[in-house]
Amino acid sequence: MKTWAVAVGSKQQSGVVACVASRCRVASRITLLAFILLLIKPLTYAQDTTTFTAAEFFDAVLNYHPVVRQANLFPEQARAEIMEARGAFDPKLTSYFDRKEFTQKLYYERWQTGLSVPIRAAGIDLKVEYDRAVGQAINPEISTPPSGLMLVGVSVPIGQTLLIDGRRTALRQAQAGLGLAEADRRKQVNKALFEAAKVYWEWYLAYRSYTLVNEGLNLANVRFTGIRQRALIGEAATIDTTEALITVQDRLVQRQQAEVDLQNARLRLSVFLWGPNSQPIDLPATVVPQLSVPIDVSETVVQRLLSQALEQHPELAKIDAKTAQNDLETRFRRALLQPQIALSASLLSQTPDLQKGYDWNSYYAFSPGNHKIGVDLVFPLFLRKERGKLRQVQIKGQQLVLDRQQTVRDIQNDILTTRNELLTLSQQLRVQEQAVANQRRLVQAEQQRFTLGESSLFLVNSRESKLIDLGVKLEELRTKYQKAIAGLWYAAGTFRE
Repeated sequence: MKTWAVAVGSKQQSGVVACVASRCRVASRITLLAFILLLIKPLTYAQDTTTFTAAEFFDAVLNYHPVVRQANLFPEQARAEIMEARGAFDPKLTSYFDRKEFTQKLYYERWQTGLSVPIRAAGIDLKVEYDRAVGQAINPEISTPPSGLMLVGVSVPIGQTLLIDGRRTALRQAQAGLGLAEADRRKQVNKALFEAAKVYWEWYLAYRSYTLVNEGLNLANVRFTGIRQRALIGEAATIDTTEALITVQDRLVQRQQAEVDLQNARLRLSVFLWGPNSQPIDLPATVVPQLSVPIDVSETVVQRLLSQALEQHPELAKIDAKTAQNDLETRFRRALLQPQIALSASLLSQTPDLQKGYDWNSYYAFSPGNHKIGVDLVFPLFLRKERGKLRQVQIKGQQLVLDRQQTVRDIQNDILTTRNELLTLSQQLRVQEQAVANQRRLVQAEQQRFTLGESSLFLVNSRESKLIDLGVKLEELRTKYQKAIAGLWYAAGTFRE
């Protein structure tokens, strides 16, 4: 369907058409026929413009918009949390020194240095320590030979934390959080692109509305000039010039409003435009949107989107990640219902005094006879704290299951609802295009009748105003259709590039 337009250059905007020499009726009819041809013949914009396509706009948003760049940091933040959780398994070096001496009397001197190495797979801690405790007032339980003692041992949980503990739970939850961060990233990017798509097509509507109203104003100017020239030579009533002028003034007001709407739409679009250096970009006035390209969404595409949404939708991915984290928490809380038993065992060996020339091998022989053993047992009798926390985690798991069921249903309904909207809009577009074509024929016929003196200027203006209104409504339907296309892919949890 062709779009009727009028040039907006300065020469065309003047709307002045010279009336040829004579005052005869034939010359006036020829002049009026020229005006009719101006109405029927499609005209184009005189000024140079640059088309900014939707694909180029979305590419700029994906690469440079702060919201998208912020979303891209979510996985990096999740990886940092994984690193933090792995820090619980880092080897630790500790050292403690305390000495008291008064009036040349050594009360005590205590020096402890050790290295602890956690084994992540088994929850075991390997320990290597050096302990020296000497002095007149030292506790006999902790006293050591003057050269100190070496300790090599292990700490093993044999109760509640044998298979899982807080450190391993935190690490696995952080790893599951990477999927949660990726889902949050895709959700925020999809939302930003969806909002950008709506703003782009609103800019398109504002531009097309301004174009149609401006074309109507130019036509009214041309007609007003023609009627005025005819009135000067006596071929038209003077009152007709007043009616033509009113139409010009009315459409001038419409164009002023359309111009403001276009400027505001351009400003809203500029919010999404950023440069590589994180500087905002203003959209030039010479940049125009692309034409609305019809997109046929078949039932096969809808079914593919439904299947894809059930597998990859960010909302479902977030729930799945939270469920995985909750399952780990449930397993850990269930383990806490068992008695907390920790067994520690170490072999001892006296370190040699190199100044006295002790036998190195004898002092470093970690024999079973030199050992240290410890058992820690903790078991709350009622387990109310543990059972209460476990119940909370279990209830949260049930909530996540129900939430996922409802989310799946909502996603399916959103996709099908948007599909139905697209089908209706497609039918409305076809009807509206036919209405615009029929109205254009009415305008042309009314112009011919007016030329023959069988119609009035009021009817011509009414037909033409109706054509402008139908054209604007057609562009509104095209805008709604493009928004619905973007909404369909957004409902499926993705974005069609």
